[in-house]
Amino acid sequence: MKIRTWDNQTIDLPLPDTYSTKKNIVALPGLIDPHVHFRVPGAEEKEDWHTGSKAAIAGGYTTIFDMPNNTPPCVNKATLQEKTTRIEHMLREADSPLAYKLWIGATEENIQKIPELKHDIIGIKVFMGASTGTLLMDNPDMQEALFKMAGEHNIVIGAHAEDEAELQKGKKGFPGTTDVHDHSKIRDRSAAVKAVSHAIVFAKTYHTTLYILHVSTKEEVEIIRKAKQEGVTVYAEVTPHHLFLSEQDYNTLGTKAQMNPPLRTAEDQQALWQGIVDGTIDTIGTDHAPHTLEQKALPYGQAPSGVPGIETALPLMLDAYHKGKITLERIIDIMHTNSTKIFSYIPEKTWTIVDLDLIKTVRDQDMFTKSRWSPFAGRELKGWPIGVVINNIYYPSHT
Repeated sequence: MKIRTWDNQTIDLPLPDTYSTKKNIVALPGLIDPHVHFRVPGAEEKEDWHTGSKAAIAGGYTTIFDMPNNTPPCVNKATLQEKTTRIEHMLREADSPLAYKLWIGATEENIQKIPELKHDIIGIKVFMGASTGTLLMDNPDMQEALFKMAGEHNIVIGAHAEDEAELQKGKKGFPGTTDVHDHSKIRDRSAAVKAVSHAIVFAKTYHTTLYILHVSTKEEVEIIRKAKQEGVTVYAEVTPHHLFLSEQDYNTLGTKAQMNPPLRTAEDQQALWQGIVDGTIDTIGTDHAPHTLEQKALPYGQAPSGVPGIETALPLMLDAYHKGKITLERIIDIMHTNSTKIFSYIPEKTWTIVDLDLIKTVRDQDMFTKSRWSPFAGRELKGWPIGVVINNIYYPSHT
């Protein structure tokens, strides 16, 4: 049937005839999520590529880039090949058309070996501060060596930019706390600001392409904006949870609202939205990082950080579009086009089909992620994906 595209063209796509009577069905370019954690290998009780690929399709995504902080971490040729083999097996079992690329993790031991794998990876993930998993590179000399190598070999560095020394200082200030409200104080904004500043200096010095993951503070936005004006090749990602949740949500969500970097203030949210509008923010990365409800129900200090988000990112952004916060064109920029440019990634021709008039409430029981919960449960949103088209085959979002 004939479908209107976001730029008011008309194309023929193999959608069910039941959609022919709906007025606001629109085809967008297939969404790309540059930041997910599908938990394979090592944490399959939280997610795997059977459930993760279904969740991605349900959210309107046709391509994802998976992170390396697995068990064991994905840091060399052997672990990269083993991870790829397991993913391919699961995708075949699930009969899933989801496309993917993999990040490799930076360690002090693998810097000189990474160039051999540059055509097999989407980029290098460096944890400047500790988060989920064992990967950490907090030595400034090693960080500099990593940026130098990546600049010489034209490999993107994706930085989890929280300074480890600042994080350790924060922990000392709240010994033994079980109050989740302290999470945003322990992982204070100073950790993010310091790490982003250092990463930008390295990127500027070595002409490295720097992709700053999950920007959360107004200061980071200001620093990145200034760096871009100075010609530094730096790009910024923001997550749906930092756009649509704030520190106030600890009151109702408890440790379900615990993630790294943590939630910030309403003022920070406003700065993130302004960064989207003026182009300082380049992408939406869901940082889809599911944990089981049992794990998230543990007291603060034992509960892991991270939230699922790949199924709700597009509905949240389409709802924001209806509320006048963002244009449809800008949604396409930050959820498709910019990722193809930053990562020199050429996707297959795919489409994300949305019903701009569809109003639904987010419900835990509707989630395809193995964790089966969402921090946005209970929110009524207008505008939802109804399927994707890959290789001219229609895959419905919800079956």
